[in-house]
Amino acid sequence: MTGKAEPVVFEEPAIYRIVVQGRLRDDSCLGGMSIVSTSAEGEEPVTTLQGPLRDQAELSGVLNTLYEYHVSILTVECERTEESKSESE
Repeated sequence: MTGKAEPVVFEEPAIYRIVVQGRLRDDSCLGGMSIVSTSAEGEEPVTTLQGPLRDQAELSGVLNTLYEYHVSILTVECERTEESKSESE
């Protein structure tokens, strides 16, 4: 193992995980991603959005919607491409 991350290909569908500060409601403008909010006692809640997005344009649309909601984006991760998902099954 070389420790190098595989390059992300934005033109293909992929599974993304986005973590934001605060709570979000279920919203059709978020690409149909699953939304789970959690909070530890005495800490700010965080919300995790996870699901498939078709391409970079759809990812950009979700990120723009979060920006319009005035929430702080903590992390954005490409967990795997749809292609690598089907190869692992």
